[in-house]
Amino acid sequence: MSKKKGLAKVTIYPDWCKGCGICAAFCPAGVFELRADGKSHVVREEECVNCGFCELHCPDFAVSVTPKEISRRKTDACVDLRVEAADPSAGTDPGPEENVGTPNREEDHGHKKA
Repeated sequence: MSKKKGLAKVTIYPDWCKGCGICAAFCPAGVFELRADGKSHVVREEECVNCGFCELHCPDFAVSVTPKEISRRKTDACVDLRVEAADPSAGTDPGPEENVGTPNREEDHGHKKA
């Protein structure tokens, strides 16, 4: 769980929020605000430190905090897997038969064999 600001996506499901205010009262970064409709709203998502307090303590399960980077990486990984599955020759493993080269430790350290 990252504690850096701006790396989390905070979502409140308005149909589930009963307006208890726990998320707004205890958020260390001031991400939430109770408004006139009696429900919590995300007002400063960029300040979220992804502590997870709001999500864990919401009695109505109305708050969701998800990392922003993970969702993008999952998409990239899915695209790569589909490309490799479609073209079996597109693999990156050269296999044991090809010479991938290994560094010659003796030459690297100035100890050449005579």
